[in-house]
Amino acid sequence: MADKEKEKQKKPQQQQKQQGGKKDKKPKGPAEEVDEGGPEEASTPAPPPRLIAHYREKVVPELKQKFGYSNNFAVPRLEKIVISMGVGKYAVAGGEGKAKIDQAEKELSVIAGQKPVRTKAKKSVANFKVREGMETGLKVTLRGNRMWEFLDRMLTLAFPRVKDFRGESPESFDNNGNYNFGFTEQTVFPEVDAAAVNFQQGMNVTIVTTAHKTEEGRELLKLFGFPFRADEKEPGRRSS
Repeated sequence: MADKEKEKQKKPQQQQKQQGGKKDKKPKGPAEEVDEGGPEEASTPAPPPRLIAHYREKVVPELKQKFGYSNNFAVPRLEKIVISMGVGKYAVAGGEGKAKIDQAEKELSVIAGQKPVRTKAKKSVANFKVREGMETGLKVTLRGNRMWEFLDRMLTLAFPRVKDFRGESPESFDNNGNYNFGFTEQTVFPEVDAAAVNFQQGMNVTIVTTAHKTEEGRELLKLFGFPFRADEKEPGRRSS
């Protein structure tokens, strides 16, 4: 009888050990992957163009004081910059001309940081051998940060590289305060590799502003540091 009682006491102890052993056992299968960290943090956004801060901190107060604007929204500002190239002479030159148009397109895209649009002739001109629909120009319209960055590079890098530069004419404004000027060669921009340039190509630049008068647009560009000629004759003034 004593032996039977001992066996009964041993059985529940053995069952508890087996159950405890099952709990301690790890399931078979591939090892769990160790989380070494989350995804890489997003890169910090680029800082805003420095001319934006210059416009808000210096240009706006100066224009408000000079012209008496009641609020900041009435102060003239830059709306867009349009860069264009005339390549009509290459459009009628056959295969070699098409290669030059392609090269001019690449150089303009490097200068502006944006792919240009090819403009087509609206009508045929027999004297220039131009037919309607021919690709005769390249154009880029810059807005936002690209506009500010292009203006900054043009003022600080391109103008000082122009040969015998004496300033731009302060009279090249239209009645709405928009300014038009040009460059005779594309190599004034350091982004263009001068060693790889096979031909010189000029370009026209139009700075479109929200100014309603010529004087307002001129003063806006002056405060940005635009290099106007100081010896330009004043309108309506005769030389003695």
